[in-house]
Amino acid sequence: MPTPTDKTAPARWQIVSPSRLRPTLFARRKYWAQRFGVAPVLPMSRAEMEQLGWECCDVILVTGDAYVDHPSFGAALIGRVLEEQGFRVGIIAQPDWRSATAFACLGRPALMFGVTAGNMDSMVNLFTAEKRVRSDDAYSPNAKPGLRPERAATVYAQRCREAFPDVPVVLGGIEASLRRVAHYDYWSDKVRRSVLFDSKADLLVYGNGERQVVEIAHRLAAGEPVAALTDVRGTAVVLPTKAPRLDEIDCTTIGRRASGKHRGQVIRLPSYEAVAEDPVLYAHASRVLHLESNPGNARALLQRHGDRDLLVNAPALPLTTTELDAVYDLPFSRRPHPSYGQARIPAYEMIKCSIAIMRGCFGGCTFCSLTEHEGRIIQSRSPESVLREIASVRQKTPGFTGVISDLGGPTANMYRLACKNPLLEAACRRLSCLFPGICPNLDTDHGPLIDLYRRARQAPGVKKITIGSGVRYDLALASPAYVEELVRHHVGGYLKVAPEHSEPAPLAKMCKPGIAAFDDFRALFERFSRQAGKEQYLIPYFIAAHPGTSLRDMLALALWCKRNDFRPDQVQAFLPTPMAMATAMYHSGKNPLRPLHRRGGEEVCVARGEKERRLHKAFLRYHDPENWPALRAALLHMGRRDLIGHGRDCLVPPDRHDTRVVRSPANKA
Repeated sequence: MPTPTDKTAPARWQIVSPSRLRPTLFARRKYWAQRFGVAPVLPMSRAEMEQLGWECCDVILVTGDAYVDHPSFGAALIGRVLEEQGFRVGIIAQPDWRSATAFACLGRPALMFGVTAGNMDSMVNLFTAEKRVRSDDAYSPNAKPGLRPERAATVYAQRCREAFPDVPVVLGGIEASLRRVAHYDYWSDKVRRSVLFDSKADLLVYGNGERQVVEIAHRLAAGEPVAALTDVRGTAVVLPTKAPRLDEIDCTTIGRRASGKHRGQVIRLPSYEAVAEDPVLYAHASRVLHLESNPGNARALLQRHGDRDLLVNAPALPLTTTELDAVYDLPFSRRPHPSYGQARIPAYEMIKCSIAIMRGCFGGCTFCSLTEHEGRIIQSRSPESVLREIASVRQKTPGFTGVISDLGGPTANMYRLACKNPLLEAACRRLSCLFPGICPNLDTDHGPLIDLYRRARQAPGVKKITIGSGVRYDLALASPAYVEELVRHHVGGYLKVAPEHSEPAPLAKMCKPGIAAFDDFRALFERFSRQAGKEQYLIPYFIAAHPGTSLRDMLALALWCKRNDFRPDQVQAFLPTPMAMATAMYHSGKNPLRPLHRRGGEEVCVARGEKERRLHKAFLRYHDPENWPALRAALLHMGRRDLIGHGRDCLVPPDRHDTRVVRSPANKA
């Protein structure tokens, strides 16, 4: 953590008291193995280790993805960060999990195993929202399916333990982040324990993880036992049975609030057994957890599992611009490991010419897991760092044509945006800076992003830069100059935006703006496109079957799409990912965005069964003839026969055997 006098640190983190200061990410003395230098790629075999002169690895990272030495792949990024600290890092990518043999291929690591399921939760990677097995895997060579197990983080950790029982095992990545506490699991339709208990790992890292992993590796290298590492921010650990009692705030019952301001206090959540038994108590626990997500004021959490306590420490402090720049300046080869030969890895092909300019998202969309993983504080790179990476793309990426496919992040247009008042930001417990409206304390100046776009366009070898990340259009409306810059220079014919729905009820459960904001953005987009003499289109994304969405809401959305001449091709059905607020709504039928009560509280309608969820999707695909029979039956059941016919106001055509269709006045002779 920078000192208060560090001029490169964002002002909002210069208020940290001396008692909470931490070393900057790369300030520690490097481990002795730095003498071996930088590896062209992190080794995946003993032969590669021997070429580097290593007798062993200090850290071995096990990942469910193919190893691509690119900063968009988590294992590669963490591996390069550890390498910069002087550690020898090996990679075991997509091992055969049916025995421990593949996990011993690099020998015994001197310090620890680091385990990640990959860039996606393994269950999301393997199954669709309808729980069907996916036919391909974008993170595998040639998209080959079946190269990772279900619940990969758990399986990999168990195999590491079998291979070398005395080596510490540390979980990380998005699967670990989203399953760090007792969580509802959509695929088994039950609440599961923290992944720490099932995996039997020693420590869990949540969030992006650079700070945590560097601290863990150095402390292990200094001789500390892994059992002593209970105080690392951004980690979770199972406490010993005779751990000293902590100063607790009891939030184990509905209606209990986490009052108290003492930083040393910890909040006790309802136990695993209690939330597994009571869905409403689960929603209450979800609310408490999300209110403790600001690294400026979050307190640690305790949750009982049987006779053991799970301790979830406060989130790690965000990286400063200087630290984030240093991470992305590491010597990535930006290519898949040579052992894959000519195999095509679709996820790499998609991002090989894209550049992440920031992390985090303060939108607070309830269905999105990015906030739970990356946090709400925006961490931005400097323009100089982005320009250096553009040069690296040009030099290292095979077949580079001069097109940068994205300058973005979780959201395209949150670069360098933050609270105007650092003290307010550090104390805030608001779940979204944009809902129900843009917070008046939020600085919405898009000027730095506009400047970055202009400088990037002038970089040598760059012919075109498109923005592939989703644009938060309600935020963009605060800066018409940004919308104009985007439309004139960075739209490759189509621009993705995500209104998600048209109706107020589901939008409120999503924490998304009303459809009027989309209409206003669309008007600006079309106006600036005309002025630029370009034919460009918006591609809106919608969610079917989100909690809080009735069948009549889906009908209203289908009619809105038809009026606006939108025919969605790709329709996303709501997928209840672990730990998301919308997942708590799905499981409990309650709204944890508001305080919960045992009697009363806001009810949330939920589409659960496969038939109902398919019907929600069918309304969005109203133009697909395969959906017409189901839609006709639904419209008749809803008393909306007037929407069956050939009129411009009708949603679907009649069955050719049905003569009872009501014709609209516009179609009468």
